This record gives sequence, structure tokens and C-alpha cells, in this order.
Amino acid sequence: MVTRKPLVALLSGAGVSTDSGIPDYRGPQGLWRRDPEAEKLVTYDVYMSDPEIRRRSWRMRRDSPTWQARPNAAHEAIVGLERAGVPVRVITQNVDGLHQRAGLTPRKVLELHGSARSVVCTGCGERGPMDEALERVASGEEDPDCRGCGGILKSATVMFGERLDPAVLGEAVAVAKGCDVFIAVGTSLQVQPAASLVGLAAEHGARLLIVNAEPTPYDGLAERVIREPIGTALPALLSTFTP
Repeated sequence: MVTRKPLVALLSGAGVSTDSGIPDYRGPQGLWRRDPEAEKLVTYDVYMSDPEIRRRSWRMRRDSPTWQARPNAAHEAIVGLERAGVPVRVITQNVDGLHQRAGLTPRKVLELHGSARSVVCTGCGERGPMDEALERVASGEEDPDCRGCGGILKSATVMFGERLDPAVLGEAVAVAKGCDVFIAVGTSLQVQPAASLVGLAAEHGARLLIVNAEPTPYDGLAERVIREPIGTALPALLSTFTP
């Protein structure tokens, strides 16, 4: 008789990428705490109505640490789990693409909040690579527009005030309902609907494990809560699921 291997799902948040040099948003040194005005740069209505906010947003994208970031031990541990033959799915709130860059099979990564590595036209919906848009910024275009229709370009990420892609969210819900183990790592679990996936997984019988430096609203549902640094805690935890 063949024993089915448990499906391990991970909800990854900004804390997973801090060891790669990408700051989180709500932690003690988070971006929103250091600069509350920065939230305007990723708020859809403000971005669409204020050319100066768009210019500042493009400067922020140009200077983002994402472009120099490399996958860290946490990303690599998840890849190691997949390569050991364990069924893995990653639902990520991050937009940096580091899970894929670490070598995780792209179809196994659901990017709830989109990708910073692409741009999208708010007019015609045309998509393109972020690096091309940033080359235009470097050449002096402070607010590059869509070359197809002249519409406003934005990062292909979900801004405040935008809905998540319903297809991606639907897949994430299916994973949360169907997994055997659900690990929330590096996320404050304060942003909905992403955080609700934790409760959904628990309701459907998954073992819930939380790895995060600070308390979350879902700690009471967890079988285990780990407060240790993610770069060491996650590899150690995932090693328990490998043969």
C-alpha cells in the first residue's frame, strides 16, 4: 500500500525576505512605521490621481532593494522540501519573486499580491517587464506611460484599494482547504483576505504552524508557534517533513 505524502502549504510574508535585504512593512523597523507617507505610493486612487505620487513611486521602484536581493536560507529550505519529494505549495504575500529565483517550481507559487518584476497598463491592461520601464526612468522619463495606448503604468502588484486576482485567490483557497499542513511564516496575519486562509486551513483539518517574530491574531489556532529567526527556524522545521 502506497502512503500519500502530506501536502505542505506555506503562506509566506515579508519576514521571509528580510534576510535578503528587503524590509518588511509592519515590523518594528517596517516601512510603514519608518515612513507612514510611503503608503500613499502604493494606494491606487492616490497613485492614479496624483502625478507627483507616481513620480515618487517610480523612484521608489528604481531604488528598491529587490533588484539586488538574493534568495536566503528560508527560500532555499522550501526548495529543498520540494526536491525531497514532498508536495509543496507556496501562497506568498511577497512580490519579489524570490521563491521562484531560489528554484521553486513556478506553478507551485501563488503570488497573492502580484509581482514587482512586471508592469501593467491601467488603461489597456498590457503587461511588460519592469526592467524595461525602469530603463525609461533611468533615461529621464519620470512617469513612463504605456507605449501602446498612453495609459498610466503601474507595477503589476496589488495596491491598496485594488482587489486580489480572483483566480489566484481561488487557487489559494483550494490549497488552504486541501492541505495537510499549513505553515504561516513571516507574516503578521493582519491583511485580509490572505490572513483568512490560516483559519480556513485549520477549519478543514490542517495542522497549523506559525513562524513569526511577533504575535498574530491566529496564534491561538496553531499547534505550534515559533518566535525564533526565520532563517534558522524554517529550515529546521521543514527538515522534520523530509524522509
